[in-house]
Amino acid sequence: MASSLKHRVESHLLRLLERQISRRKGGNERLFILIYHRILDIPDPMRSSDPDIASFRWQMEALVRNFNVLPLSQALNQLQSGNLPPRSISITFDDGYKSTHDLAMPILKEFNLSATVFIATDYLDGSNMWNDRIIEAIRHIRPGTVDLTSCGFDVYTIKNQTDRAMIADQLVNAVKYRSSEQRFALTRQLEQLAGAMSHEELMLSKVMIKNLSDNGFEIGGHTVTHPILLKIKDEEGLNEMIQCKQTLESITGKPVDLFAYPNGKAGLDYDQRHIELAKTAGYRAAFCTSLDTVSTNTDLFQIPRGCPWDKTPLMFQIRLLRWLAQ
Repeated sequence: MASSLKHRVESHLLRLLERQISRRKGGNERLFILIYHRILDIPDPMRSSDPDIASFRWQMEALVRNFNVLPLSQALNQLQSGNLPPRSISITFDDGYKSTHDLAMPILKEFNLSATVFIATDYLDGSNMWNDRIIEAIRHIRPGTVDLTSCGFDVYTIKNQTDRAMIADQLVNAVKYRSSEQRFALTRQLEQLAGAMSHEELMLSKVMIKNLSDNGFEIGGHTVTHPILLKIKDEEGLNEMIQCKQTLESITGKPVDLFAYPNGKAGLDYDQRHIELAKTAGYRAAFCTSLDTVSTNTDLFQIPRGCPWDKTPLMFQIRLLRWLAQ
């Protein structure tokens, strides 16, 4: 009873806010696209930006109660045709974590929702991405001094869990803009320092991708190796886009015509050249990373996506409404 009353009060407050926003903004149609990566079994201080399964569940429940959650392609089509419903939201996942299949899909199906999954194909069937390998290595390195100067980084001191999380975040953010050789040199050194440790397979298998597709999830391209496109040659970038598309189409038996730029920040991770490459590769739309909404004026090859960071259902929804009012 208390939970039901709380939900009614929450919905009433959100409707009041929505009416104020609609009057101020003239009711223009807007779509917000949520972006997720990995869903966790339980909270992990080394991965504070990824929601655990309990948080993901209340987020989906909140969306179903107070928003119109649409498959991405359907939402884009309705936006272009002028019949997008108010408070429209679409859900996407990046990289291709198996938690999308094992943890997120059952919850989404429970609420009769679907999502679009953008997959980097080099990591399927047992390989983990370099950033996850760095995080896990730092998790297992013994406390003390870690000298990474041979890889072009600093000397770090690990005393506690806070140090581990901070160092992992710093290294992942820095090395993503280095060459692939530098990435793997750092990864190998950290794994050597960590010593013997178990390696959980984090990424989707081909069978999982086919199952996602068969259950109504749309599959999109995210390159082969997840490079920063501005850091590689245009020819390599085009090959990354084409090969990814071909691999995913061979798995699903369906066209793959949506693409997400790795990392996705305009001018930092990709530019106009890569927009043209995505068109050449055969994609019909491409997605970046930005806390903006999608409107009829949005460039179809720079469609923004983002995600609220709020820890309570009410604030999560209020932020979505405020962004939809942009």
